[in-house]
Amino acid sequence: MQRTQVSSGSPYEQSIGFSRAVRVGDLVSVSGTAPVWPDGTVDPDPAAQARRCLEIALGALAELGGRPEDVVRTRQYVVSADVAEAVGAVHGEVFGDIRPASTMVVVAGLLDPRWVYELELDAVVAAAPR
Repeated sequence: MQRTQVSSGSPYEQSIGFSRAVRVGDLVSVSGTAPVWPDGTVDPDPAAQARRCLEIALGALAELGGRPEDVVRTRQYVVSADVAEAVGAVHGEVFGDIRPASTMVVVAGLLDPRWVYELELDAVVAAAPR
């Protein structure tokens, strides 16, 4: 079965050994996606972080032929339950009608202390990659 990978240019991809997203057959998995802008900055607003993570993750999905409607599972990681409502609302803006299986987990911390949110997603994409 063909395996296709996309990179986001993260400096961690080579050193840790991962891809932003991988497609094998109809399955696309997008790695944990952090809210980092190309210049390395991070907006402190939780909703802005969720939007940035979705932009990156859905961009990787699109590179592998997918659309938001193809998403079947998301995993959201937050560093405090206090941000759940804000980031959940952003998730709902994108997935409110699609309604994938989803989990939100409060974690002790993420790789960078500026991050309050991180996102992973999986999709089933029937058509061949574009």
